[in-house]
Amino acid sequence: MENQVIEVAYGLDTFYFLVSGALVMWMAAGFTMLEAGLVRSKSTVEILTKNIALYSIACIMYMIIGYNIMYGGGINALIPSFWPVLSAVDNTAEEVIASGGEIYYSNLSDFFFQVVFVATAMSIVSGAVAERMKLWAFLAFCVILTGFIYPIQGFWSWGEGFLDQLGYLDYAGSGIVHMTGAVAALAGVLLLGARKGKYGPKGQVNALPGANMPLATLGIFILWMGWFGFNGGSELKVSDVESANAVARVFTNTNLSAAGGVVAALITSRLLFGKTDLTMGLNGALAGLVAITAEPLMPHPMLAVMIGFIGGVLVVFSIILLDKVKIDDPAGAISAHGTAGIWGVFAVLLSNPDASFVAQLVGVLSIFAFVFTASLLVWLILKYTMGIRISEEDEMRGVDIAECGLEAYPEFTPGRK
Repeated sequence: MENQVIEVAYGLDTFYFLVSGALVMWMAAGFTMLEAGLVRSKSTVEILTKNIALYSIACIMYMIIGYNIMYGGGINALIPSFWPVLSAVDNTAEEVIASGGEIYYSNLSDFFFQVVFVATAMSIVSGAVAERMKLWAFLAFCVILTGFIYPIQGFWSWGEGFLDQLGYLDYAGSGIVHMTGAVAALAGVLLLGARKGKYGPKGQVNALPGANMPLATLGIFILWMGWFGFNGGSELKVSDVESANAVARVFTNTNLSAAGGVVAALITSRLLFGKTDLTMGLNGALAGLVAITAEPLMPHPMLAVMIGFIGGVLVVFSIILLDKVKIDDPAGAISAHGTAGIWGVFAVLLSNPDASFVAQLVGVLSIFAFVFTASLLVWLILKYTMGIRISEEDEMRGVDIAECGLEAYPEFTPGRK
C-alpha cells in the first residue's frame, strides 16, 4: 500500500509539474500578443516571427547546452562545469519506491518546466529592441543567452552555486529570470539606440503609439494566467496537504500582487498625466507579477497586494526615467521586468525570515554585472560583424517588409485593395 501511495504521488506531482510548464509555455503567446499590440503595425510580423523563433531556439539550446551547464555541477561554486545530466532515460518505479518518496517527479518534467523559463527571459529582450533590430542578429543573441548566459547565472543560485550557498533567495526568479532578461535587453538597447522620431530636441519625448491595444491587453491576461504556472509550479509538488496549501497561497498572492500593480499604475498615471494610461496599467500588472515572483509563498495576502502596488508605482516612474535619458523601450520591458525584478528580490526581506539584505544585494549585483557585461560583449561582436540595426530607410518602411517580406495588415496599406 505504501509503495502504491508513493507511485501515485509521483504521478500526481509529475503531472502538476507538466501542467505548470504548459501554463508557462502559454506565456510565450502572452508576450507575443503584448508586444504585437505595443508596436506599430509595420513591425507586427517581425515581432511574431521573433517570438516563435526565440521560443524554439531556447528549447533546443537549453536541451543541448544550457540545462547541462545549469544543473551539471560545477568546477567550483562560481564556475559551472558541463556535465550531461539530461537524458531520455527517466526514473524507474523501483528507483522511485526505493527513494521513499524523495524522488517525486520525472526528470524530463523538470527539464520541460525549466526550459520554458529560459524562453521567458529571452522574450523580455524581444519587446525592448523592437522596431529597429535586425531579425537574425536578435536570433544569434538568443542562441548565446539561452545556451550560456542564462544558465551560468542560473547555476549560481538554482544550481547550488555561490549565491545559493550565500543564502540568496529567489523563489521563482524575479532576479534569475526577469532581471536577467531586462539587463540583457538594456545592454542591447544602449548599443542599438532609439527609434527614429522617438526623441526630439530639448528632451522632447514623442509618443509612437502601438497598433493594437486590445491585443496588448489580451497578452497581459494570458501572461497573468501563465504566471500561476510560473510561480505555482515552482513549489515543485502538490501531493501532500502542506504542498497543496502552499500552492494555493502562491496562486492567491500572485493574483493579488498583479491586481495591486494594475491599480497602482493606473492611479499613478492619472496623478502624473491627468489621464488613465492603459499601457501603464498593463505594465503595472507585469510589475506586480514580477515583484511577487521572488517570494510568492511567505507573504500575507495583504502584503502581496502592497508588494504589487509598489511595483506598479515603480514601473511608471521607471518608464518615465528611461525616456528622460533617451533609452527607448517600446514595450516597457526593462522597467516591468528589471526595475520590478530588483524590487521583488528585496521584497523577500518583508516576509521571509531566512532572507538577508546582504545576500539579496550580492545576488542582484552579481546577476546584473555578469549578464550586462556578457550581453554587451555579445551585442558588440554582433554589431561589428553582421550589424544589429536595420537601415534608416528600412526602419521607415518597417521591419516587416525589410526583414520578413510580409505585412500584418495588408488590406489597410495605402494603395492596396
